[in-house]
Amino acid sequence: MDRLFLLSLFLSLTIISSVAALTEADGETVSALQDDPLIRQVVSSDGDEDPLLNADHHFSLFKAKFGKTYATQEEHDYRFSVFKSNLRRAKRHQLLDPSAVHGVTKFSDLTPKEFRRNFLGLHKQKRRLRLPADANKAPILPTENLPADFDWRDHGAVTGVKDQGSCGSCWSFSTIGAVEGAHYLATGELVSLSEQQLVDCDHECDPEEYGSCDSGCNGGLMNNAFEYILKNGGVEREKDYPYTGTDRGTCKFDKSKIAASVSNFSVVSIDEEQIAANLVKSGPLAVAINAVWMQTYMRGVSCPYVCSKHQDHGVLLVGYGSAGYAPIRLKEKPYWIIKNSWGANWGEEGYYKICRGHNPCGVDSMVSSVASIHIPSQ
Repeated sequence: MDRLFLLSLFLSLTIISSVAALTEADGETVSALQDDPLIRQVVSSDGDEDPLLNADHHFSLFKAKFGKTYATQEEHDYRFSVFKSNLRRAKRHQLLDPSAVHGVTKFSDLTPKEFRRNFLGLHKQKRRLRLPADANKAPILPTENLPADFDWRDHGAVTGVKDQGSCGSCWSFSTIGAVEGAHYLATGELVSLSEQQLVDCDHECDPEEYGSCDSGCNGGLMNNAFEYILKNGGVEREKDYPYTGTDRGTCKFDKSKIAASVSNFSVVSIDEEQIAANLVKSGPLAVAINAVWMQTYMRGVSCPYVCSKHQDHGVLLVGYGSAGYAPIRLKEKPYWIIKNSWGANWGEEGYYKICRGHNPCGVDSMVSSVASIHIPSQ
């Protein structure tokens, strides 16, 4: 019992010192906490303040900001109870991930189960899977001359942030983002491609080979989707096959409207220097991540003390930085820049930063690149 008490005391002191270090080092973040009432009720300069203080008022602000309406008073009252629970959860996340800012987000009226069901969608891998037949292992690249900071947004290879809606199609956005980037590198033209085509059409596979097949709003895997694009000739532009965020049940793929096609795709080593090298050489990478901290994330570099490496969300790696403050090490720490698919009104205008090192939240474990692009003849 004494040993357990001492361990609890040590963890508490560690968290308190980390929060103090963040407060001293990041004046901009502290200022933001003071200015934004949607954050202030969760993250207070007074660590003892009840996060439920003025919860009615903050729920009203939340509904106005995100356009939330509820059909009945019963539903309204239930969502308010969930909202209050998420205020407490956000404050816990703030203590355990002090280099990021956690608070009220567009998902604050959803239970964690609802959030996972409606906004994640990476299929679970119940066993070690054999790679799709056309996947290669990415070659080992030199890493000694990599830039200290790199962001494909600065080089024109990333389309605007999209919104998957209440559909577990994150895997299709991750896949399409990588294809869009590779197409830009091959042609110099940035084209928004169709996620809905994958949602509607990418269903056929051998479950013995892949473990699970892509299932529209019910989830999928990026490597399966790359294989579909390769075998079926390519993908259309988004404007020709627009996103609906629903399982329509009918594939309307028109091969005469193919805008880009994958000739080859590769699985990248879990070594972070190799991931960075492949990112710089090949364009944005399709990656998987555990999203447990993302429901309450607002901005900053997420570097949680504890995070499962079980991946449940597909995202796009577009760059990295070298100077993200992370009090878990009490020094500057590098981070990955992630493009998400929950709209620009989430996170840092639709983006997420997570620290590099030791594969946090499994971000280094499932990384794929589009090795080459076939340019359809016009």
